[in-house]
Amino acid sequence: MEHLDRTPDTDVLVSGAGIAGPALAYWLRRHGFTPTVVERAPGPRPGGQAVDLRGAGRTVIERMGLMERARALCVEQHGMALVDRRGRTTARIPVDLFGGEGIVSEIEILRGDLADLLREATDGVEYLWDDTVTALDQDADGVSVTFENAPARRFALVVGADGLHSAVRRLAFPADGAPGHGLAAGPAAGPAGRPEAAHYRPLGGYHAWFTVHDPALARALDGWFLMYNAPGGLVAGARPGRLPGEVKASLGLRSAPLAYDRRDTAAQRRLLAERFAGAGWEVDRLLAGMRTAEDFAFDSFGQIHLDRYSRHRVALLGDAGYSPSPLTGLGTSLALVGAYLLAGELAAAAGDFRTAFARYEELMRPYVARAQELPPGGLNGYAPEGALMIRLRAASMRWMGRWPLRPVLAAQFAKAGDIALPDYPLPALT
Repeated sequence: MEHLDRTPDTDVLVSGAGIAGPALAYWLRRHGFTPTVVERAPGPRPGGQAVDLRGAGRTVIERMGLMERARALCVEQHGMALVDRRGRTTARIPVDLFGGEGIVSEIEILRGDLADLLREATDGVEYLWDDTVTALDQDADGVSVTFENAPARRFALVVGADGLHSAVRRLAFPADGAPGHGLAAGPAAGPAGRPEAAHYRPLGGYHAWFTVHDPALARALDGWFLMYNAPGGLVAGARPGRLPGEVKASLGLRSAPLAYDRRDTAAQRRLLAERFAGAGWEVDRLLAGMRTAEDFAFDSFGQIHLDRYSRHRVALLGDAGYSPSPLTGLGTSLALVGAYLLAGELAAAAGDFRTAFARYEELMRPYVARAQELPPGGLNGYAPEGALMIRLRAASMRWMGRWPLRPVLAAQFAKAGDIALPDYPLPALT
C-alpha cells in the first residue's frame, strides 16, 4: 500500500463501539489523544442483555464521573432463581447475598444503555459507522488503514476493541505460519485457515439473547432473573428489562462445534426452535418472541487466549484480546479496566507505545488470568445434561450462602476487584 502522509503521534484508531471502544476513546481524549472509532454496525445497537458493574469496573465508571447516571439506568432485580418445568422455584440467590457482587450484581445495566452512556461521554470523538477495517499496513512511523467504505487513512496506533470475532485481531495477530507476522498485515484468512481458531478456545456450547415484549411474562418475573434447565444441556433465562413489559431472554445449549453462518440469523433461530421445542416452562413464549426480536444475537461460549496483547503499533482490548466468556460475568470489568489502563499507560509513557503496551500487558495479564478461570462446574454447572445433574445444580445453589460453597463462590466473585488501579494524572478539563 502506498503510505499516506505521516500522522500525528496522538491519532489513534479504535475498532469497535461496544463497551471497550468508547471507554478507551473517553480516556484517550482525556489524556490529550485524538481517537477515532470505527464500527461495523450502521448505528448504536440498542437493547442487549444486562451486564454487571462490579469490582474494578465499577471503580472505572466512578472515575469517569458516570456512576450516578449508570445507577439511574439500572435494571431492578431481586436476584436469580432456578425454576422447574412447571415454573416452581427450586433455588434462589438474592442480590445482596454476596454484598451486591454475586451472580446478579447490585448494579445491572443493559449493554446498550451502558454503551450509550459511554459514547455520550465521548462528545467530540469521530465515529465511523457502518464500516470496518479490511487491511493494516504498519511501518516505523504509523499504520495505514484500509476501510471497507471510507477512504484509507493514517494513524499512529490502532486498537482492536471489536469483540470475540475481532477483525483487527484477524489482521494483525494471524495464526502461526500465516502471512502478517511482519509489520504488514493483509486481508484476513478464509474460514478454512481462519486465524481466529488459533486464539479461540471453545467451551462446548452456544447461547442466544434477545428482547421479548410480553407484559404478562414480565409481571410473572416479579423482579427476578429466572433460569430453567432442561435435560440435554438446555438453558432458558428470562429477566426484567428496564422498560415496562420488556423481558430480556436468553437460550443456551451444550453442543459439539456447529457449522453456521454468523450472518444467517434465520438459520440460527430455526436451530434454537428445533432444539428447544417442547422444553417446558415458558420456553414456547420465549421462542415466539425470538422470531420477531430485533436485537437477536447468537454466538458460541468461548475464550480468547493470546501470548501478547500487542504487535508493533496494534493492540487488543476487551473481548478481542482476552474474552473470558459470559460464564464468568467479568467481560465488562475486563473491558473497562483494560481501557483505563491502556490509555493511562500511553499517557504515562508520553506516547512511547512500546513502553505503554508492555506496561498495559504487565498490569492486565494477571487480572485476565484470574478472570478467565471458570466458576465451579464451568459449562457443566451452567447447562447440566441430565435430570439428576439438574437437581444437583439446584441443591448446590441452595447451599451457596453456606459453608463450604459460600467461600468458594465469594472468591470467584471477588476476582472483579482483584487489581490495584493506578492513579493517572489528567489534564484539566476545558
